[in-house]
Amino acid sequence: MSSAYISINDYKSGKLKHKINMQKSGSSIPVYMVKHVIQSAVKATLYNENVDRICVVNILLTNDKGIRKYNMDYRGIDRATDVLSFPMQDFSKTGWSGCCNLMQDEDTGFISLGDIVVSSETIQRHSNEYRNSIVNEWAYMIIHSTLHLLGYDHDNEINEKVMSNKSNQIMQRLGFNKNDK
Repeated sequence: MSSAYISINDYKSGKLKHKINMQKSGSSIPVYMVKHVIQSAVKATLYNENVDRICVVNILLTNDKGIRKYNMDYRGIDRATDVLSFPMQDFSKTGWSGCCNLMQDEDTGFISLGDIVVSSETIQRHSNEYRNSIVNEWAYMIIHSTLHLLGYDHDNEINEKVMSNKSNQIMQRLGFNKNDK
């Protein structure tokens, strides 16, 4: 397991040290190649959502075979996908302000936002298909997944537009763009 600590300057509480745990299982991509973009994407998303508590995000880098198994086990869908998000917190509405009954780790006091599973193979295919750089594609998928951990979803047209706008806003903050086709 490769762990990385990132700092976020927050106008309310000074510096927050969020923890991002990265683990690799089946993915051929070395963690060091995507570590910075993953950290930046999570950091920018939490900052954008005014997260004011120390949080933990767990990220598993896998391949299509691995994510297909997760997709089948947890969603009943027998195919690979780009990313899966498993939120650990309950949100009465979307975004950090909608979080209620925060569960925190008894030892550290950190808030566990949840787990993200990413298929590096699907990310590569989407990068080629959408003509995005691989870094853009990784950033977009991690931002998208982190928003899911914060209660956002794209289960209807309105929510999809909100989530897409937030993702694009965060991408722009990081200096990226997203070519959706």
